[in-house]
Amino acid sequence: MAKTLFDKVWDAHVVDTIKDGPQVLYIDQHLIHEVTSPQAFNELEQRHIPIFRPNQIVATADHNTPTLNQHLPVKDLLSRNQLQQLSENCKKNNITLYQLGHKYNGIVHVMAPELGITQPGMTIVCGDSHTSTHGAFGTIAFGIGTSQVAQVFASQCLLLTKPKSLRVTVNGQLKNGVLPKDVILYIIAKLGTNAGTGYFCEYAGDVFENMSMEGRMTVCNMSIEMGARGGMIAPDQTTFDYVKGREFAPKGEAFDKKVAYWKTLSTDEGATFDKEYFFDAEDIEPMVTYGTNPGMGIKVSENIPSVNDASFEKSLEYMNFKKGESLINKPINYVFIGSCTNSRIEDFRVAANYIKGKHKAENVTAWLVPGSKQVEAQIIQEGLKDIFDAAGFELRQPGCSACLAMNDDKIPQGEYCVSTSNRNFEGRQGQGSRTILASPLVAAATAVEGKIVDITKQLN
Repeated sequence: MAKTLFDKVWDAHVVDTIKDGPQVLYIDQHLIHEVTSPQAFNELEQRHIPIFRPNQIVATADHNTPTLNQHLPVKDLLSRNQLQQLSENCKKNNITLYQLGHKYNGIVHVMAPELGITQPGMTIVCGDSHTSTHGAFGTIAFGIGTSQVAQVFASQCLLLTKPKSLRVTVNGQLKNGVLPKDVILYIIAKLGTNAGTGYFCEYAGDVFENMSMEGRMTVCNMSIEMGARGGMIAPDQTTFDYVKGREFAPKGEAFDKKVAYWKTLSTDEGATFDKEYFFDAEDIEPMVTYGTNPGMGIKVSENIPSVNDASFEKSLEYMNFKKGESLINKPINYVFIGSCTNSRIEDFRVAANYIKGKHKAENVTAWLVPGSKQVEAQIIQEGLKDIFDAAGFELRQPGCSACLAMNDDKIPQGEYCVSTSNRNFEGRQGQGSRTILASPLVAAATAVEGKIVDITKQLN
């Protein structure tokens, strides 16, 4: 029987099936951080249950870490306690931890792929909704709640109902200036934020095949924003080349054996999906959001639509926008390039390429936050830091930063921030802050101009 990529990986991990009910799924890799793990550790300790497979768990500090002066003690008491707790829990249970300052420290969904911890055909979970990022490698990766974190700690398995399957195909050639972030924002704007509810999504077509691994991770990262449990892309030569030679990737003959298996991980001809969508690359343009969910997005050249709906109107009121308004020339005081969506080296290369020889606008505070210590080192080695410094941008230290305001990097009340993160909910980047999601290119251009501009006019 013809199988989808999702079926192949899922079926290979089923340990047991409850009659007419859920299945027990084996988990290859469990990623943890300081925010959603303490309660799970406590639960196991209280019940005298040992951690079943500590060598399949990797921990990092990322969510509420400061992005300045990481060599100094953390000022915020809650953050300091959480980081201390993570350190103690990992030590007690023999779990690998990349704490603040470690050369492998970084945002969980950035450091795991770049270390080769993430590999095709795996099942990967983390107490974090954007775990879907790892699906870019042809893995089944999804976020779990704290009680499920405890389940995996205790058994390396999860009790789950198999999601339905969905495929989004985008074919054609992307226009100049259209980045992977624009592709996923366009898809979510077209389908809405609950089109994927109950589904696992596969992205197919030449647009994704032609993307770098960084681009694929950006797309899979935001699958959750259209309601999907996760997103995945079939592994190919791009994937194998990316994984090869990384710290924890298989080496030599073992790698060749793995690749032979990974090559079988694509959807069979004739396999059926519960739901399918098709888009043309030519229709996609640089995107911006105007509302308070990621589905409220428009091409930068378009005007805010007119929708008669109470929640739509409440959203526009929060953002202080009007129906029919264009966002072009909208003054912006904050720009953030970072988060698990767009903090990889490719994102900073795109930004630096645009910024070179220019200077940020006087009214703009521009934060550049790498996703890991390794990305930070690359930025410096490649001379990108010099470009950013000369242009007045602030390169900070790795962490989740201004994506979710769990740390010191908050956007002030009432201010707009053009952000490369993944969520534009009310108060997401700080109480009363207003988020406009965009690509690193649009964000860089906004910082230079001090307002939103139609980037395509400059490129063509």
